Amino acid sequence: MSTAAGPAPGPPPPRHPKIEVDVDAALAHDLLVEQHPDLAGLPVHGRVHGWDNLTWRLGDDLALRFPVRVASAPLVEHEQRWLPRLAPTLPVAVPAPARVGRAGAGYPWPWSVVPWLPGDVVAAGPVAGRTVWAPALAEALAALHVPAPPDAPHNPFRGVPLADRDAVVGARLAGTPLPHREVLLRAWHDGLAAPAWDGPPVWVHGDPHPGNLLADARSLTALIDFGDLCAGDPASDLATAWMTFDAAGRAAFVARTRELRGWDDATWVRARAWAASYVPVLLAHPDEYPLMAAVGRATADHLAAG
Repeated sequence: MSTAAGPAPGPPPPRHPKIEVDVDAALAHDLLVEQHPDLAGLPVHGRVHGWDNLTWRLGDDLALRFPVRVASAPLVEHEQRWLPRLAPTLPVAVPAPARVGRAGAGYPWPWSVVPWLPGDVVAAGPVAGRTVWAPALAEALAALHVPAPPDAPHNPFRGVPLADRDAVVGARLAGTPLPHREVLLRAWHDGLAAPAWDGPPVWVHGDPHPGNLLADARSLTALIDFGDLCAGDPASDLATAWMTFDAAGRAAFVARTRELRGWDDATWVRARAWAASYVPVLLAHPDEYPLMAAVGRATADHLAAG
């Protein structure tokens, strides 16, 4: 989500196999006319296609965020409820919804108007350049990782005990052609053997990989896509140590996190296991999402490096 004005929209990216409802510019405009007419005069441009959501830029300062399948619709509702409360507590910008949309004009789910945040998608840039802001990401996650209220969302795929994911993840790691498969399997098994999280459930972003981080040349500028927001074990977020950074960046991230939160060694063993678990998911659709496939390969390489 760069602040620079983007080019005229080109052809859409390949359709993700799980997308159930697409949103073209005309439908986005119709929803604005129906529900937020004061915004309907702004140009809809710069479409970005994600795994669960589709984003259109709206003018220079806003964006429209639409779930594209029924499973992701509740995730937008979680963002709408919780991000306005969490945003003031975090030291980095997040896309707290500015307006809320509802089903209409043939579109079946809630949607959001969010700020267009500054920076470039970290996954598209060189890994070595991230070390300078590794402590800032540690600070953002440390600020988020505080005890969550009892009614915080539950996510069966994030923040849960690793044993809950073993049937699925173990099969993926064992049965899919993967780079550094033995390293990934060992990391996963080490995590299963480590003591489980026994603290209070803390807020968990759920997906702080390089595709959901924005940065400029010197700083982390935003943490985006809180669709997987939930309460649980912070280790599933700390997996970003291997997903985002090389050895130097990882050392800086871990050191600052230890200063702020002091998580025990078992938490980092589980974090490494979570990183391994994400590799087959990131590599599952390389043609539709080549940038995420690159993150998956890099994660495997970082795990193999130490």
